[in-house]
Amino acid sequence: MGLLKKNRQAAVSVQTQGAYTPVLPQAAGERGLYRALREQVPIIDAAIHKLVRLVGGFTVSCPEAKTEAALRDFLRTVPVNGCNCGIDSFLSVYFEQLLTYGNAVGEIVAANGAVHALYNASLDDLEIRLVSPLEAGVFVIRRSGAQPCRYPELILSSALNPAPGSAQGTSILKGLPFVSEVLLKIYRTIGINWERMGNVRFAVTCKNEGYMNAGDRAAQLAREWSRAMHGPGVSDFVAVGDVSIQAIGADNQQMNSDVPVRQLLEQIVAKLGIPPFLLGLSWSSTERMSSQQADVLTSELMAYRRILEPVVLKICRTWLRLNGLSDEVAIEWDEITMQDEVDHANAEYLAARTAALRGEEKKDNERENSEGCAENRRRGT
Repeated sequence: MGLLKKNRQAAVSVQTQGAYTPVLPQAAGERGLYRALREQVPIIDAAIHKLVRLVGGFTVSCPEAKTEAALRDFLRTVPVNGCNCGIDSFLSVYFEQLLTYGNAVGEIVAANGAVHALYNASLDDLEIRLVSPLEAGVFVIRRSGAQPCRYPELILSSALNPAPGSAQGTSILKGLPFVSEVLLKIYRTIGINWERMGNVRFAVTCKNEGYMNAGDRAAQLAREWSRAMHGPGVSDFVAVGDVSIQAIGADNQQMNSDVPVRQLLEQIVAKLGIPPFLLGLSWSSTERMSSQQADVLTSELMAYRRILEPVVLKICRTWLRLNGLSDEVAIEWDEITMQDEVDHANAEYLAARTAALRGEEKKDNERENSEGCAENRRRGT
């Protein structure tokens, strides 16, 4: 119970909320870039949301049934960030932060010697660095500088693929700014071209050879043309003389953007690890290819679960210890899809069938051996 020995108070406020940020943290610009990518490229934002949903839920199991029921009730009803409840809400924000920025920080808010709530901390208020080769520390940025948290045992922190000797994780969006910039440039160009050529503009040419007051005549033609084009209904345009009208840009053809856009989207999809059909991309793929892509996605989600599992275990064990219970707990993740359950059931059936066939084969061999021995004895007599 030495978790909160320091100055036990009636309530412990949130440690990871910064009061003042006189200067931006070192990685603030990079995080802003990743936020802009999600806002400007919808497919990136959709892929991250799908990964958060596909990672699935879990159940906890304890040796004692009463302890297990109490822990499950706590995980279902624990307040999160002041407006949500349940550990699923906390993990969704935590995992989304981890994918987008490469790091995620949360906090177990304790009050009166018990877990009061869970809090997702903003990385803009924090600085994560190694305090020793085997320990990462979370520092809160205040007016006086970066200060370590008073109760580091209540801090939850994860890093996605950190570089050796660093506590900074690697965002799943790393490497996409250049590709996304080119993709957005193509989209902007398509929009400009459609604005130019889709909204048809006309060139009205009048040859004023032999006419006096050419300027007045041109102004009159301009007024009549404007009236004909912007009038409330269909109107005729009447002119005298040699007048020709041509549509501006009608003969121009837009560049085919299908190939370059698909090449850029392939790079984005490959980096995010999401099968194209889950993002609404109707690329040609066989049934076997789709099945293989689903298997690869399953392995990706299992890797993410291995990163999140220590966070869940720390929350559960902290609650159990503060309530004077045994901290022995196990996490059982749900199957990712119903297809996984079907595959596992088929695998178990085939294994059982194989074992049964081997057992029957063994019995047949034993029976044949016994019959052979009996025949040898009969011949010997």
